[in-house]
Amino acid sequence: MTDSTTLKVSDLPQNRATTFDLHPDAKTLETLAQELDIKGLRKLRFTGTVSTKGRRDWQLSGHLGATVLQDCVVTLEPMTTRIDEKVERFFVSNLSEPDDPEVEMDADERIEPLQDTIDPAAVMIEALSLLIPAYPRKEGAELGEAVYSQPGVAPMREDDVKPFAGLAALKKQMDPENKS
Repeated sequence: MTDSTTLKVSDLPQNRATTFDLHPDAKTLETLAQELDIKGLRKLRFTGTVSTKGRRDWQLSGHLGATVLQDCVVTLEPMTTRIDEKVERFFVSNLSEPDDPEVEMDADERIEPLQDTIDPAAVMIEALSLLIPAYPRKEGAELGEAVYSQPGVAPMREDDVKPFAGLAALKKQMDPENKS
């Protein structure tokens, strides 16, 4: 998918924005869903522009819309998540990678080094992978308390395990000034 969407920077016009409108077909959506480890993608669209920013830098501004199919982490029932997000990337010339791996990097994750090409499809896939919920939960789904024990033994519940309450009682017993 990315070869046909790749824009060669030297071919981009300097005086006007280049538009893109990516709407992957069903087979591509299926492949992406497998790569992203989700149940499916019903819709995916990425539209926007690539334009100059200053004399030698470029800016990609777009809108990502997707309908993601996942299983709820609580109920394991299928659920749908809608993603509608603005996406921006700044491709900066002369952006040097530090030699020292311990050097603190710029906090702006939208900045990338300028290469010979800009690929809106690669940006779309990266943005989508970052926006998909890692732990999707249906509205109102609650994780109940799981209680396990051997037959004939009273199960221990979370309220039964109050380590600081036990310490407070022990401290109270050991305090010589507290004679109650």
